[in-house]
Amino acid sequence: MGVLTVSSYRWIGRTASAHLTFVLALTWICYAYRDIWPLAMVASDPMDSAEGDILWVKVLILTFTAIVTPLCMPRRYVPIKATVLDPSSAGHAEQTASWLSLVTFSWLDQMILNAARVSHLPFDQFLPLANYDRARYLTERTLPHLDPLALGRKRHVFWGIVHIFYPEFLTMTTMLAIKAVTTFASPIGLFKLLQYLESNGIGSTVRPWVWISLLFFGPVLGSLAIQWYIFTSTRMTVRTEAIITQLVFTHALRIRATGIAGKPDYGRNLDSGPVELAESADADFSDTDSTGVSAHIVGKLNNLVTSDLRNIYHGCDILYIILYLPVQSGLCIWFLYTVLGWSAFVGMAVMISLFPVPGLFARFIQTVQSEKMSQTDSRVQVVSDVLRVIRMIKLFGWELLINEKVATERENELKYVKKYKLLEVLNNCINYLIPVAIMVATFVTYTVIMHESLTASRVFSSMAAFSLLRENLNNVLGMSPALIQANVSLDRLNKFLYETELLDRFDNECRPASQHSASTSSDGIGIRNAIFTWSRETSSSFSLCIEAELLFQRGGINLVVGPTGSGKTSLLLALLGELHYVSMTPDSFCNLPRSGGVAYVPQEAWIQNATIRENILFGSPYHERRYYQVIKQCALERDLELFPAGDHAEVGEMGVNLSGGQKARISLARAMYSNAEILLIDDVLAALDVGTAQWIVKHCFQGELMRDRTVILVTHNISVTTPIADFIVTLDVNGRIVGQKHLSRSHTSSSDSGTFADQAGIEFEMSEAHLQSSPTPPDTGLLVKDEEIAEGHVGWLPMTMYLSRMGGNHPVSFWALCIVSLAGCELLQVSRVWWLGAWAEQYVNRTPSQVNVPYYLTIFCVMLLLGSVCYSATFVAVAFGSLRASRAIHNSLLGSILDTTLGWLDKTPTSRIITRCTQDIQEVDSTLSSNFERLLGLTGSMIFEFGAVIVFSPAFLLPGGVITVIGICCGQLYMKAQLSAKREMSNARAPVLGHFDATVRGLTCVRAFGAEQAFIQESYCRIDRYTRIARSFYNLSRWVTLRMETLGGAFAAALAIFLVYGGQTNASDTGFSLNMAVAFSGTILWWIMAVNQFELSGNSLERVQQYLDIEQEPKSSDAGVPPAYWPASGGLRVDKLSARYSQDGPRVLHNISFEVRSGERIGIVGRTGSGKSSLALALLRCILTEGEVYYDGLLTSSINLDALRANITIIPQDPELLQGSLRYNLDPFQAHDDATLNDALRASGLSASQANSEAALTLDSAIAAGGSNLSVGQRQMVALARALVRQSKLLILDEATSAIDYETDATIQRSLRQELRGDVTVLTVAHRLRTVMDADKILVLDAGRVVEYAPPSWLLRDQDSKFRALVEESSDKAELYAMVFGDSSA
Repeated sequence: MGVLTVSSYRWIGRTASAHLTFVLALTWICYAYRDIWPLAMVASDPMDSAEGDILWVKVLILTFTAIVTPLCMPRRYVPIKATVLDPSSAGHAEQTASWLSLVTFSWLDQMILNAARVSHLPFDQFLPLANYDRARYLTERTLPHLDPLALGRKRHVFWGIVHIFYPEFLTMTTMLAIKAVTTFASPIGLFKLLQYLESNGIGSTVRPWVWISLLFFGPVLGSLAIQWYIFTSTRMTVRTEAIITQLVFTHALRIRATGIAGKPDYGRNLDSGPVELAESADADFSDTDSTGVSAHIVGKLNNLVTSDLRNIYHGCDILYIILYLPVQSGLCIWFLYTVLGWSAFVGMAVMISLFPVPGLFARFIQTVQSEKMSQTDSRVQVVSDVLRVIRMIKLFGWELLINEKVATERENELKYVKKYKLLEVLNNCINYLIPVAIMVATFVTYTVIMHESLTASRVFSSMAAFSLLRENLNNVLGMSPALIQANVSLDRLNKFLYETELLDRFDNECRPASQHSASTSSDGIGIRNAIFTWSRETSSSFSLCIEAELLFQRGGINLVVGPTGSGKTSLLLALLGELHYVSMTPDSFCNLPRSGGVAYVPQEAWIQNATIRENILFGSPYHERRYYQVIKQCALERDLELFPAGDHAEVGEMGVNLSGGQKARISLARAMYSNAEILLIDDVLAALDVGTAQWIVKHCFQGELMRDRTVILVTHNISVTTPIADFIVTLDVNGRIVGQKHLSRSHTSSSDSGTFADQAGIEFEMSEAHLQSSPTPPDTGLLVKDEEIAEGHVGWLPMTMYLSRMGGNHPVSFWALCIVSLAGCELLQVSRVWWLGAWAEQYVNRTPSQVNVPYYLTIFCVMLLLGSVCYSATFVAVAFGSLRASRAIHNSLLGSILDTTLGWLDKTPTSRIITRCTQDIQEVDSTLSSNFERLLGLTGSMIFEFGAVIVFSPAFLLPGGVITVIGICCGQLYMKAQLSAKREMSNARAPVLGHFDATVRGLTCVRAFGAEQAFIQESYCRIDRYTRIARSFYNLSRWVTLRMETLGGAFAAALAIFLVYGGQTNASDTGFSLNMAVAFSGTILWWIMAVNQFELSGNSLERVQQYLDIEQEPKSSDAGVPPAYWPASGGLRVDKLSARYSQDGPRVLHNISFEVRSGERIGIVGRTGSGKSSLALALLRCILTEGEVYYDGLLTSSINLDALRANITIIPQDPELLQGSLRYNLDPFQAHDDATLNDALRASGLSASQANSEAALTLDSAIAAGGSNLSVGQRQMVALARALVRQSKLLILDEATSAIDYETDATIQRSLRQELRGDVTVLTVAHRLRTVMDADKILVLDAGRVVEYAPPSWLLRDQDSKFRALVEESSDKAELYAMVFGDSSA
């Protein structure tokens, strides 16, 4: 048989090995029964003792071959399909470790030792990912049981999870059953051991070492079982996390952008209650965020893969409640009945009668917790909204006001945090007193009514059972809310999967019956007799109605024009299949051929957090010549020269360090580089200056790369694009076609007169060198740095920050109260146990009737009440201290972020800041404070329990100390590895969520390009990286827990050996010592875990501390407060102003000087990147400046920043709106009446643009987060109205009307001239010349320098003027001249 185990045939070897192991194990069991078991009996001998020493040699050899060898033999690695998918995948140690190594988690030893040698264990030194944990394998295996489309029927996601993981559930059930049984090994061993001591061994049939062994093997076997249960549970949880994340991601790729189940979760405003989404607010989805995704969808999806996934994880212990706790409670009752007779049922009756008390408290606490979470959600919503528009807040000088509003929300939250903590202290007291009351009732019944002797064996063994009952009660009350939350989160996930509205092509009910009619070829692009809405549920929302046939010209340029809000973007999205299709007639159709590829350029550019090159390639192979052709045709050459790293420069989150024009051209370049035959381009010219727009029209739209491609271009720039158009369609404000026409192109040949770009000396030519070799970037181009990972233990500085703030203004008194009351509490706890032993000792030499039960009972109850008072005093003080610390830390963090520089904000993703202010602060509020309270209590318990053991057994100080030192060493090894894992896991999770968030925000782009699979593959990679760390993170806890519980069992068993075989103590003292030893063995484990958990939660403190030491703007001072009358006018003088974005960055403005008289209107023009927006930021001191700026006679550098920015109003390129009502967006601090707000709306042109609309916006209309339910043009008009409400003397319009049609723009300009007072100075940055032609002066910038500054009439008369060259190049130059001179002459 042994020869067969090495057979070359794998299946023969496996079968022979298993059979041989079984035979040897069966033989060993026979020898154990015959010769080992008799050694445990007092009057028995081994059956084969006649063999002498040979018997034990045989037993030893058999033990080695039958037990040790099979357990220590490495298991064979069995690859699965994932290995084929990933050839680099190697066998994980978990897959090849021996059974002994597997169940003891020794396969983690090498990684733990590696972590001990370094300050931080890097990611690549963690164990590799097992192939059965890879996201792709898990997805392919499980999605058929969870994905609604694959499943084909409706089934709750919970049952899908049960079906997938039923082997794991069976394993967990078995382990819990073993744990429930082995838990009673220690109480039984203690009971029998003390009985042996009480009788001095008389009448005993089993030797005492058997009962002592139960004190060791019971906890060890129970620990092996429960750790394998948790190992299986956490493995299942991590896999579930990966599966659900990928499931939600995959399903999100199918949803309609505005069709998520349920209405938007509009949070509370800073000053008012919740704002409901009015039906009329849907009316202007016509030109919504052209990425097609509203912010509330992003938020809901993020919640599903963060908070809901976390709730599901915390609720994974359902088997623990429905199986383990009932079984163990039943065993407790059986044991107590065995030890104390029917008095145990009296205790059960008391327990049942008192059970509603903690239930009522738990319900009350749950109500408070719910209210607390509601307040937390409110604060998180406000903070998240604030941080998303923090640039606008800084530009408006609202930091102080916002800080006050957030502080108010924070105080409301902390009121409930305080109430929750105090109730928690009271609840803990009640939960402790109830089991003690049950125990007292049982003991009184046993002694007073039953007249039995309460011996030490019965007291101390039953105390263990009562402790188990108390733990069970606490677990039921503690785990129930988690299960409820998990159920709610599973329902939310199920609702998302089954009730979210999908795109028509994924929904059988809505799938169009005909995509194209017989009269129209399948490669035609167009629509006939169809209505498109944003959702099939929408009743009164905007609809796009194509009542006749609309066919776009293949191979040509098609224009879509119309006023703001007319549905131009909706038309493109309808073609892409993003809108709900409703046929009007049997022959209706909507067709967009995708066989040749489709590319989409949204109005608001969707830019990934990657390099410029990666954004342009978008996963396509790199072809150098084509790439540089695209760079040239999209006018990006000069822009790349401005970046030290060229096209390898990172652009940041949503392209944060790019101008609006650069983002638009990179988005266009992405479409141009693709091989798509059809290009849908949404108003890309709106963000470009005239010269760049002309270049794009001539060299891009008429270039070589556009040949034979079909372009559908939405634009307001009709005069520039009409000459190259083949077809034009016009929409009205109600989303209906009012005209369509085929045009005859008037192409301009390459030999025509030069463009403005050529005349102004702006070089776009592509050098030959660019075509031959790729430039080598001079630096890495990194904008967003990798998140810092602290090394080693959590630093003392963050801990000091927390502990010092706990004490407030009286730290000595605070800590003295805590320490003294804690010491009293623990001393009384130990004394109570000793007093029970003293009570039991009375029955040794007395009859039950002679023992004064009331005396001992009274003393015991007094100790109990005093202990409860000390406990309450300790933890009430700690609760108030943690509240003080939380308040101070939050205030410091928010103040630091609000006072930071724009440069730091540009380099730091908003998601990281939001995480610090939400997740990390919540960690400080709850987890950190709870862990500190737990650590404090366990520290006191450990000290006094160990002290009690040493007092009664001084000789055990050395072995007890050795075991303690070993435990601490194991804990230190564990914490080094666990801290590295925790930090790496936090950083590995962020890219998963970042990719998820970015994909959902660019959902329409991803689907238009057909890039879903590429994004799914990237999701697999990021999930795998997270899973690799998460598995190690959870398994490390199993490693240390098993070892600590083994050491605890060894400590208790060693003390028992000492007391039984080497001591002269009585049963009561032995019982007390063993009780303390067992308690200490458990406490030291939980203490080390508590130290680790406190340090891990301190990671949040560390992360908060990082953001307290960031770049800060100058603080306000009394000297910087301007006079009360200032500003009396809008006069502005700039003298030699230079600026840069960072200390070591290049200058973006060079010695700019100009002067503006109060009330003048100044137009600022120049090509993209010339410094127009930088000038606006420099005037507000948002970037580093040199030189002098005088505003109404005061030097701005001498004025406090909040005062300066509060008196200058800027409308930035990208308008930022707040979630709430339109009124709230215009006046967030309720400083103006409705009449003022309506006047501002009229002046901004919003009222006029909706004059003929079927559903106009009002002050009560709801605005979604970021204004995603408004078109870009409407957002700009709202931002303009908000600026007018401020009534500043200096108004800066930075491309404020770029997305608005010409007619509305002209109306706005006329309104501004009429509405603004004569002393208001207006600086208008614009690419549209007609916006600034009526300005008093024109400021022309180029490369950060002033090129020209004079009235437009002067510049137009100057033949060498760059402004004149710009006008001459414009297709509507006659109108521009007429605006200046009153006629069409030059």
